[in-house]
Amino acid sequence: MRRRAALAGLLLALCAATGLEAEPTGLEPLTRRDQLLGWEAVGRVDLGEDSFCTGALIATDLVLTAAHCVFDNQGRPVDPAEMTFRAGYAEGEAIAEARVRRTVAHPGYDPVTPVSPDNVRHDVALLELVQPIPAAVAAPYSVVAPGRGDAVSVVSYAKGREEMLSWQRECAVLDRGDGLIAMDCDVTFGASGAPVFDRSGSRARIVSIISAGGPTDKGQVAYGMDLPGVVRDLKGLLSAGRPLAVAGAAAAAAAEAAPGVRRLGVGTGDSRDIGARFVTPKAVEP
Repeated sequence: MRRRAALAGLLLALCAATGLEAEPTGLEPLTRRDQLLGWEAVGRVDLGEDSFCTGALIATDLVLTAAHCVFDNQGRPVDPAEMTFRAGYAEGEAIAEARVRRTVAHPGYDPVTPVSPDNVRHDVALLELVQPIPAAVAAPYSVVAPGRGDAVSVVSYAKGREEMLSWQRECAVLDRGDGLIAMDCDVTFGASGAPVFDRSGSRARIVSIISAGGPTDKGQVAYGMDLPGVVRDLKGLLSAGRPLAVAGAAAAAAAEAAPGVRRLGVGTGDSRDIGARFVTPKAVEP
């Protein structure tokens, strides 16, 4: 119980962050075809004309990403027709790309509630593609429970590196428990939904995705969740044709009243609010 409280406290401590600068922890750009080998199934999820997240194939027609990527800043579902998944995208070219047919976010995720342990646990969505991407082109990853190791690996797009995947070979697991995992991974806006990999086997396996993060007085911290149960729920909802849920007025009012928490967007304008969920002082404008 003490460990759960410590991890939840570390997450909530982001609310008190005051613009501390995070130190880069080492990112390798993946631009050449040989550098993308093994990472072809990680791609950029383009959301209309001015926003994006990161996603990864877990089946030839299913992309795993963060739930907050499929809602706008009013808590309304983004039209799947505006979404495109670009596998292995680098400098204007993708290994393969496909439009999105429909999306499903976990019903335990509330799109207008600020960062909280429970929301991070459920910040997961699946995108069903209009056309499958052949496994011979981009082999999907398996989703497994986090192991007991003390290191993970992250591959992502983000602000300032929109045109290339970046790979952090190793970042440390700071804590885990109660369905959450805290890491010192170097993530920023646009890295939402980025797969967190266990590379201990012959092929990388997804153990979490990036949901939230930001600088704290202890350095850079990123947060993800345990995936197998959540992904199983989402596949069941897709099979049942369950529509994307939208939070009610009470949740929207609570989010409006909460001080100091924002989702900072990646985009050219103010119409969208997509990206890794970072906590900033309320007085600071994105």
